[in-house]
This record gives sequence, structure tokens and C-alpha cells, in this order.
Amino acid sequence: MTEKDDKARGKELPSTRRSVPIALIRAREKVMGPIREMLADSGITEQQWRILRVLEENGPQDASTLAEKACLLLPSQTRIVQTLVEKGLVTRQADGRDRRKQTVAITDAGRRIIADNLGEAQAIAARIEEVIGKERLAQLLDILDDFQKL
Repeated sequence: MTEKDDKARGKELPSTRRSVPIALIRAREKVMGPIREMLADSGITEQQWRILRVLEENGPQDASTLAEKACLLLPSQTRIVQTLVEKGLVTRQADGRDRRKQTVAITDAGRRIIADNLGEAQAIAARIEEVIGKERLAQLLDILDDFQKL
């Protein structure tokens, strides 16, 4: 055995119960379950919902900015936006200065999807706050923001 092997044996991975990646996945699934149920009746996916929310909140976006804000890879975002265009929920227009760039904007039909789900989305958010507590939820969001520094 090498010295490296000896050191590796002394360091074990954290238990899967205390593993950050696994804990984040478990938490994501708990949070997203009710959201997926909410969206099923609207006929849109959670990724499509994220794009609509980003556009509604931030206004028209270029594709790269939209992908980043919606936490999607650019190729996935491009495919998802195409589906949303076909559904009439967003528009896509070539940039006047740079024809290679496109600007994506939400339509009134897209805004209606958000408005139609607003009450249930607020109830889901309130349930999360109720379970975790307002202060701890704020701390959690701050900690999750810190993960962007990795």
C-alpha cells in the first residue's frame, strides 16, 4: 500500500444521510412534488414554469441570460423555449443589433398561466415557511446562495 492509500482509508465519505449533494436532492424532490402537481393541470413542466417566472419577473431576456436565471443549460433552454413558443406562452425575436441573438418575452397567455397558479404557488411557499420557520428559511436561502461561490 502507498502512503496515499493509507490516507484514503482514514477518510471516509460522509453518510448518505449527511451528504450535501444527496440532502439537496432529497430537499428538491420534497419541494418540487407539490409544484409538479400544481403544474400538471396547466400542461407545463417545472422547467417551462421557471422560464415563465423569470420572464415575468425580469422582462424580456436574451437566451444566455434566460438560461442562467432559469438554471438551465442553454441547449435545454432553447428546446424548452421552442415548445413555449409553439404553445403561445412566449415569443422569440431576433435582436435588432445582432441577428445571431434572440430575445425571449412572455405573452399574455404565459402571464395567465402564472396568474392561474398564483394562489396554489403562494400556498406551497407558505407551507414551506410554516414547516421551516421564517428565520430559518431566510438562513437557508442565504446558505444556498453561498453555494454559488463554490
